[in-house]
Amino acid sequence: MILLQVIPELDAGGAERTTLEVAEAVIEAGGRAVVASQGGRLEEELAALGGELVHLPVASKNPFVLWSNMHALIRLIRSEGVDIVHARSRAPAWSAKWACDRTAAHFVTTYHGTYNARSALKRRYNAVMAAGERVIANSNFIADHVRAEHGVGEDRLVVIPRGVDLARFDPAAVSQSRIDTLRTRWGLDGLGDAPCLLLPGRLTGWKGQREAIRALAALPPDGPSPHLLLAGDAQGRDAYVAELDALALELGVPERVHRVGHCTDMPAALALCDLVLTPSVEPEAFGRTAAEAGAMGRLVIAADHGGAREVVEHGKTGWRVPPGDPAALAKAIADALALAPDDRAIMVAAARDHVTTHFSTRSLQASTLRVYHEVLNSRP
Repeated sequence: MILLQVIPELDAGGAERTTLEVAEAVIEAGGRAVVASQGGRLEEELAALGGELVHLPVASKNPFVLWSNMHALIRLIRSEGVDIVHARSRAPAWSAKWACDRTAAHFVTTYHGTYNARSALKRRYNAVMAAGERVIANSNFIADHVRAEHGVGEDRLVVIPRGVDLARFDPAAVSQSRIDTLRTRWGLDGLGDAPCLLLPGRLTGWKGQREAIRALAALPPDGPSPHLLLAGDAQGRDAYVAELDALALELGVPERVHRVGHCTDMPAALALCDLVLTPSVEPEAFGRTAAEAGAMGRLVIAADHGGAREVVEHGKTGWRVPPGDPAALAKAIADALALAPDDRAIMVAAARDHVTTHFSTRSLQASTLRVYHEVLNSRP
């Protein structure tokens, strides 16, 4: 099998990571994995897996560029004998769909988000993600959205949750030296025994950094004084970064809020922290960060909507709080930090078991390969 995945960029993110995981599975099965993308920091990882990158400006929404990309993809499909094109974002999906319509390649999509539609035109633009011979939803939450928004039937809709690399996200596989190196790099050596709260995610308002800072400031003064680690790129959102700094200063916690930037060693980051926060004010499609935290034996406080409801079992593997509610988030943080060691151990074991059972990378890979084989066998 020759697979061509199309994704705008190869930087940090769940869709990008899944692209590499699926490429790995195809190569292990004896096939070829080609990726059309503008590229990014994950290019070397793709190459190390044996994947092949074709640079194309597929992040562009310009209609002329979309049309040009269609022709480039047609040439690529024909020259390489591509069997399946798997689109992971809307703009490149249009070019990919047109290319598949003009060749013998099969067309598969993964619906990675809710793609809010505030107009008929936007709904039409989003609809390409529901046009695959198979439409993969990365959570039951997204599957329900696809059914309601596009009327996709069960014969085409498949739920394949995002996966966690259980070998990489394993507490036993993370050395103390890796944790210490990261602690020093992030300037945390002087914190002593102060608890650390980790909020992984790019710095953008919907990820809930404002709410986390407000929750930090609202914690009881007679309890622990945790530090909040914001791990993620600003991606040019300088105004938002300035807003976060001003908010921390206004609330009197600037010395306890640390913007540590993009993290390349997330297992060590999770091992370093005491608690993980995913307080997104808009629903996450899946909640991969919460799943990775669970695999690493770290308890999570998540916003109670979207795919997080499938990853975090309230009161059993973590906590869910109303989105956009700093007071509720503060209470959950205080309760989590006050948890007795035996009770924490029970929740940690349940969290890891839940992730291991439902959200492994190997399961994602096997399920995706089954979809590919179904598609390849669907035509006479």
